[in-house]
Amino acid sequence: MATEQLSDVDVADVRESPTDSNTRGSWILFAICGAVIASCVVALFLPLEPAAVGGFASLLMLALIFLRVPVAFAMIAPSLLGMYALRGTPLVEGTLTTLPYTQAASWTLSAIPMFILMGLLMWKAGLTESLYIAARRWLGWVPGGLAVGTNVAGAGLAAVSGSSAGTTYALARIGIPEMLKAGYDKRLAIGSVIVAGLPGQLIPPSIMLVIFAGIAEVPVGPQLLAGVIPGVMVAVLFTIMIVVFARKWAPKDENTEVISLRERLVSLARVWPVPLIIATIALGIFSGTFTATEAGAVSALLAVIVALWLKRRDAPWKAVGSASSIAVSSVGAIFLMLVGVEALARMYSLTGISTGFAEWVESMDLNRVTFLLAMTVVYVLLGTFMEPLPMMVLTIPVLMPTLVTLDIDLLWYGVFAVFMGELAVVTPPVGILSFIIYSITKEPEVNQGVNIRLTDVFNSTWYFMPMALVVTLLLIFFPEIATYLPAAASGGQ
Repeated sequence: MATEQLSDVDVADVRESPTDSNTRGSWILFAICGAVIASCVVALFLPLEPAAVGGFASLLMLALIFLRVPVAFAMIAPSLLGMYALRGTPLVEGTLTTLPYTQAASWTLSAIPMFILMGLLMWKAGLTESLYIAARRWLGWVPGGLAVGTNVAGAGLAAVSGSSAGTTYALARIGIPEMLKAGYDKRLAIGSVIVAGLPGQLIPPSIMLVIFAGIAEVPVGPQLLAGVIPGVMVAVLFTIMIVVFARKWAPKDENTEVISLRERLVSLARVWPVPLIIATIALGIFSGTFTATEAGAVSALLAVIVALWLKRRDAPWKAVGSASSIAVSSVGAIFLMLVGVEALARMYSLTGISTGFAEWVESMDLNRVTFLLAMTVVYVLLGTFMEPLPMMVLTIPVLMPTLVTLDIDLLWYGVFAVFMGELAVVTPPVGILSFIIYSITKEPEVNQGVNIRLTDVFNSTWYFMPMALVVTLLLIFFPEIATYLPAAASGGQ
């Protein structure tokens, strides 16, 4: 994943568990996927109805994703084969000639490179541990102070990094050993880390929301504003849940450490760039001072200044150069995926699958609420084998006509889709973040001698799932949570 820039962790590796060591099972799965791919390719060259072409192309795409082919190529190859089967060589040539430029040259998506560069610069500036220390010192007085601090630090870190997996990886190495040493129950130590990144992709700047805006063709500024209140709400509700659990699972004498006001102010001074940049983006867009692209440019400029200042004694220009290099490769990967999304959307348009799905939903007489509850289950299932960004870019092209038919606000659905994607990758038994946590807790310096099994990680996550369900239902039944700020901003302008 291009946005997982905060760590070198390989998701494919961390998802391995003792049951995955059976190479025979892996070869069987490989053989099945290979047979599906061969069958789909052959079928696409047969005289088929357009809908059947779209179905075989979709099946081919899923088989390629199961084989861990990069998602961009897993979308582009079946889409081009489907176009060839429907319209022949001229359409494929025209698509390859024009699509990459027209998709990458979108003004809506021009904010993505700046936000990615900003996040990388903040990471290179060394704000990960500083955020955790500041949150701990300011929130240590509440029950479960370490866990609450971890949750708040995760929200801030994920907001500026664009990476829930990277945030989880970083906080697990810092937070879990600290909590275990302090006497926390392992369920609270693990659970507070695994949900820490959930609100981050809703709070501006959010790369995921910008990408959704590009796919759905909605204004980026209002889309970013739509995530502010839901993001804060998620952070607050999970913090409340941590405080409740802390009464049973945190040590009673945890808050005996006296932290002076000076120590708190010093810790806050070390993380001032994070709230400054978030406030600059949100207030600039809300007031109409910045467009989303201008907000991205300003935030990237501020991040350059911050990185040069904080790294002034430790090769500052090297840090900026490294962040810029990684940003280029990350942006390239994301835009290639978006090219795949548009190719897939065009193929679906030719086959009539998107409109057919909308008509099917209409014939089922599903209303807005029942449709969204069904999509909640779909997203959780998709999270068993893919990450949030691929989940979103694969589903949105198909769902657009249905969202219009059901009169679902697209700004609201962007928030819903991003939260569902983040929630899906923490949900047991196959959530990606659960395996990242498990892989880290196997290290002695992290587990502090506490036996942590994969089932412990799953159980820790399940304790927090009721609150995730509450958040989902609040979003569905009270859409104004997401639409209020965009409406207020447009009214104010």
